[in-house]
Amino acid sequence: MNVLRKCNLCKRNCLIDRYKRVGYCKQTNKIRIAKAALTYFEEPCISNEKGSGTIFFSGCNLGCVFCQNEEISRCNYGVDITIKRLAKIMLELENQGAININLVTPTPHVIGIIKAIKIAKKSGLSIPIIYNTSSYENVNTIKKLDGLVDVYLPDLKYFDDKYAIKYSKANNYFETATLAIQEMYNQVGPVQFDKNGNIKKGVIVRHLMLPTLKEDTKTILKYLYNTYHDNIYISIMNQYTIIHKLKYEELNHKIKEKDYNEVIDYALNLGIKNAYCQLDNTSCKDFIPDFDLEGVK
Repeated sequence: MNVLRKCNLCKRNCLIDRYKRVGYCKQTNKIRIAKAALTYFEEPCISNEKGSGTIFFSGCNLGCVFCQNEEISRCNYGVDITIKRLAKIMLELENQGAININLVTPTPHVIGIIKAIKIAKKSGLSIPIIYNTSSYENVNTIKKLDGLVDVYLPDLKYFDDKYAIKYSKANNYFETATLAIQEMYNQVGPVQFDKNGNIKKGVIVRHLMLPTLKEDTKTILKYLYNTYHDNIYISIMNQYTIIHKLKYEELNHKIKEKDYNEVIDYALNLGIKNAYCQLDNTSCKDFIPDFDLEGVK
């Protein structure tokens, strides 16, 4: 059965017919994207000097209230394209010099993405595929990607469910995300790099630190290190940016430098070696893409 006829791609389990109406992610049976371009502000092993071939998909199955990409994730900006066009975009990005194909918020579109990857690879696509996700995934969806995705770039946003529910309306986020990440790791194994320092296989878990959630961050770091040790990389991010005033007053503030430094010290004391840190002031709108349909048509 076509899964889009009774969609359960993510943990929302809307079970709606996406050929007739939309569920939580606001997506139909079509692939919808807002930008396809080289980006240079990812982790060094992802963008390096040549850039990551990043495809920004519209819609999101998590929907955090503080999302920096809300223009596409919540407001659904973008245009519908065909599977063949998506495959061609991947090849165009490789021809532009991209060192990988970086699929951002791909979950609602995973069925079309799988078909597009297969077409692109048959046409000569040779760079790694990165699956860049919020991790609110059904494990069976991740299993569909086995052998097609080289690098998983999952978020691990919350440990305490009360924050996941409050800011993302996501029940059982930590349990759901960690089960998905385990499946990702089972598929691709420990991180591997090429001779230029570009990642070619493995898992990098991103954690965006939120204001006042320092202890939640520490619990996440402890879990990741105790579970995977040095077999994955952890990206500890301080780039939380206030897009507009939110109803949750605690989110209307930047991360305190002393809190971030405390978290980094905690990570070092745990023994974490394979981590990326953001030591400069990254809390600004300069790192938010201009969703201008570049590379789409």
